[in-house]
Amino acid sequence: MKDSLQPGLTHQHRFTIPETKTVPYLYPESDMFRDMPVVLATGFMVGLLEWACIELIRPHLDWPEEQSLGTHVNFSHLAATPPGLTVTVDVKLESVEGHKLVFSVTAHDGVDTISTGTHERVIIDEARFLSKLALKQP
Repeated sequence: MKDSLQPGLTHQHRFTIPETKTVPYLYPESDMFRDMPVVLATGFMVGLLEWACIELIRPHLDWPEEQSLGTHVNFSHLAATPPGLTVTVDVKLESVEGHKLVFSVTAHDGVDTISTGTHERVIIDEARFLSKLALKQP
């Protein structure tokens, strides 16, 4: 972790929603999901918000040896977004507590605010993480 990783850093990330990021594609094994409206799935939205946070901190880590993993999400999903709209995600690093990072997040689809909230991530050493993970393999 570099000294430049400090509270107050901001980043804006844009992504145009393809049909493959809509509810019917979330768990195609589920008939219920396949029958639902073709709008941005909350599960994919969470991933998009995480992606924006990763983009913010990546230049401040010794990537790829240092990475981060999400540990807590607290987001709303306020409005439906059809495919073709571009979502703009604004993130701000609010605090750095050792390896724990806290972000504020908002997202807008060009028509509506679709999400607000907070996200927590922890910085990991990839090799150490993978060695611990190997112990869980069946």
